[in-house]
Amino acid sequence: MHYSYKTKGTCSVQIDFDIIDGKVHDVKFLGGCNGNLKGISALVEGMAPEDVIAKCKDIKCGFKSTSCPDQLANALMQVKA
Repeated sequence: MHYSYKTKGTCSVQIDFDIIDGKVHDVKFLGGCNGNLKGISALVEGMAPEDVIAKCKDIKCGFKSTSCPDQLANALMQVKA
């Protein structure tokens, strides 16, 4: 299933991703630090949402209270709810 999540408090404005057979696939960030976000997308490819949440939740970006990885964790938690 395909999902889109509007981010809050980050340079990226949206995260698009698929959950197929219980695994995260095709994560794409709109905006933000292109190279870093492509890296995150590649690293989480094929992972269980719970594992991505465990690794990415509560990561901060500089002085911000969130980050793009944290927003990905939030998106996945919303999907699981």
